[in-house]
Amino acid sequence: MTVHLHVITGGPGSGKSSLIQALAVEGLAHMPEAGRAIIQHQVAIGGAALPWADRAAFAELMLGWEMRTHKEACELRRPVILDRGVPDVIGYLRVCGLPVPPHLWKAAELFRYNRRVFIAPHWPEIFGQDAERKQAPDEAKATYRSMVEVYTSLGYELLPLPQASLPERVRFVRSSIEQATRSIQAMPVPEAPKAD
Repeated sequence: MTVHLHVITGGPGSGKSSLIQALAVEGLAHMPEAGRAIIQHQVAIGGAALPWADRAAFAELMLGWEMRTHKEACELRRPVILDRGVPDVIGYLRVCGLPVPPHLWKAAELFRYNRRVFIAPHWPEIFGQDAERKQAPDEAKATYRSMVEVYTSLGYELLPLPQASLPERVRFVRSSIEQATRSIQAMPVPEAPKAD
């Protein structure tokens, strides 16, 4: 069961990281985003698997990170917030105009999350760039659209985050997760088959 794995996706600079940090402060388990950490690691070692150098290699490192994160989150057995998921790697390659290899689609089928995925719409008023986030606003918008297409094609239901204050966004996510948790707990447990 992966219903306790709650993905937050969207384009860069849409407030995901701030939201996840605020949810973590309130005690929710969380897993960090692959992209930023991979960039920091690659820069530190002089590697080329970077979005401004070798995007295909960068995507493969992200895939490995997301699969490992999925496994670790499954072991927690309580609600976990994930900053992106395996489908984000597909969305990233599409935005870059690169082919999506079959093994990535296979990974997206095998490594599943709660069917309801939080998505942060592009928000020009808060969008900003930094040392790891070098995308222009147009690329951020294209990334958001790509995530909508990929997650929808994989059968997920998207819950757009309100473009509201951080406390309001936190309440929205917590309320949705609590609803999902209650519905899981209310599900009847199947009886074990009787021996003949």
